[in-house]
Amino acid sequence: MSAQQPSGGTMSSYAGFTRLCKGLAVVLIGGHIVVQILPISVSYLALIPAKTIPFGWNLITAGYLEQSILGVVVNTIGLLFIGKLLEPIWGSREFLKFIFVVNFLTSVFVFITSISLYYITQEEAYLYHPISGFQAVLSGLLVGIKQIIPDQELSSLKIKAKWLPSLSVLVSTFLCFFTGESLSYVPTIIFGTYIGWIYLRYWQSKPETKLRGDPSDEFAFSTFFPEFLRPVIDPIGTIFERICCGRRSEASPETRGYTLGGTSLPGSDPIEASRRRERGARALEERLAAERLAAAQRTEDASENV
Repeated sequence: MSAQQPSGGTMSSYAGFTRLCKGLAVVLIGGHIVVQILPISVSYLALIPAKTIPFGWNLITAGYLEQSILGVVVNTIGLLFIGKLLEPIWGSREFLKFIFVVNFLTSVFVFITSISLYYITQEEAYLYHPISGFQAVLSGLLVGIKQIIPDQELSSLKIKAKWLPSLSVLVSTFLCFFTGESLSYVPTIIFGTYIGWIYLRYWQSKPETKLRGDPSDEFAFSTFFPEFLRPVIDPIGTIFERICCGRRSEASPETRGYTLGGTSLPGSDPIEASRRRERGARALEERLAAERLAAAQRTEDASENV
């Protein structure tokens, strides 16, 4: 009698991780091992604002350096499962580009914020506290989940996917009142969420349609907030439109297709944005169906081998 195979339902949840995400997971785990073996490496690889000018590379390396075991576990698992959904839809090149842009710009904004806070408060902790971790990129990827499957309910949390980025920011901000490590992760989560939205809202290119961004009302800045706050937040969203889309006169009438308060979003199409979300939801359904089918097949094979 042959050995019975593991439960297909359990194994299928861990199958199908992309090669790129596995590679990035190895980088995160490897970075943590380096920190444990050579603690001094934090001084060269983490974002320490006082040392960023001579060690400018830490604007890039800080995002892939995990100092705590909890950070390694949470960010690695999040990367693998979110990447499993987003990378096939975006493509590996676009997925990697998104990670690089969100990581780098988050580090730049955190650096500027730390320097500004030092000059305001004269607290040297803002200059010398090492900041690192993948949480900024993970927060940006949650915005991608919000964009593609906003109304998909997560059975484990009993909430819709569109609230994941807001919940992440809210929980991290709440926890900062109870832990002294808030300086390490709260700014990166906030900036990572914001930059992830900016990238997907205005910058992400669509080669198949030659369009750029997602101008739909369902992905507006105010959708990160509860309904009763949106009348207050919408004017702020209008400012974003004007800043990011100020050169609209160069866009042709065929590429505009969307306005908000008289401001056009060049190269965007709300219909395409809606189709993209439909493709995302369909891809998720097909992937889940394939996993259920594979699980059933493994269960059948195991029964035959008994």
